[in-house]
Amino acid sequence: MQTLIQQFDKLQLKYGEPTLNSVYGGGQTNNPKICLVFMNPTARNIATAKTWQGPRYQWLGTKQIWKFLSACGIFSSELNLDIQSKKATDWSPEFCEKVYDEVRKQGVYITNLAKCSQLDARHLDDSVFEQYKGLLLKEIELINPDKVIMFGNQVSSIVLDTNITVSTCRKQKFDLNINNKTYNAYCVYYPVGNGFFNLDKAIEDLSFIINN
Repeated sequence: MQTLIQQFDKLQLKYGEPTLNSVYGGGQTNNPKICLVFMNPTARNIATAKTWQGPRYQWLGTKQIWKFLSACGIFSSELNLDIQSKKATDWSPEFCEKVYDEVRKQGVYITNLAKCSQLDARHLDDSVFEQYKGLLLKEIELINPDKVIMFGNQVSSIVLDTNITVSTCRKQKFDLNINNKTYNAYCVYYPVGNGFFNLDKAIEDLSFIINN
């Protein structure tokens, strides 16, 4: 994984905001039940700050994703309430580790297709995500999850190398082939940002995938 981290940091200088850190995957790194693949980090994640001295995992200092995962039954509702009561500045490195200890406990690994942090949720071209695809596949191979769940049309299409519209393939299993091993892969509506309007469907679909 350290080799991947070095490559992520190198790509941050090329495709990310130079004043920010790249952010890596985190959670259960040894045969997790599910691997959640989102798009790319933004400055809302406190780990992107150059002054940050804590872990550099996804979604630190944010709220919506933890509320979503709690609603799907794969994150502590009690810890989620604690998160919802905090400002981003209240997240200490110790609290971040507490959050990701719960992620590990639930058998979940959380990552992004692209690790290049941006100042905001600007759209990234497919060509940028393509630069990270091979690295993501290696990441998935290393952690060896039971299921890979991709969020949104763009991420799903690039990872599966086919045109995906989530609305037409809800709860459908795809084969993701990596070095002669096939992983069960699924596509789910993006649950935050502009995808908030499909939150109920994302909760329904992720809950179904986890339990079947």
